[in-house]
Amino acid sequence: MLGNSPKQAILFHLENSFKIKEETIPINIMYFAEALEKIFGPGASHLEKLIVKRINEKLGLAYKDMEKIDFLEHVDQLKKRLLSKEG
Repeated sequence: MLGNSPKQAILFHLENSFKIKEETIPINIMYFAEALEKIFGPGASHLEKLIVKRINEKLGLAYKDMEKIDFLEHVDQLKKRLLSKEG
């Protein structure tokens, strides 16, 4: 969604400054969100919305706008939706 160069720059910064590797983001989602806030400040919320929208697309789920809930809560709701879909 950002392109490969910006994505690689962000991943590099996450790993070197915050010790978050790409493959561990799903299990460190809270630290990932905190790192985005530190890197992008108020702009992090826009990036978080793009991330959630992309996750929904990849999972074949309808996207629900995040106006009333924060990123971590939205990710938690996605997990719950996935688990209920599997059950």
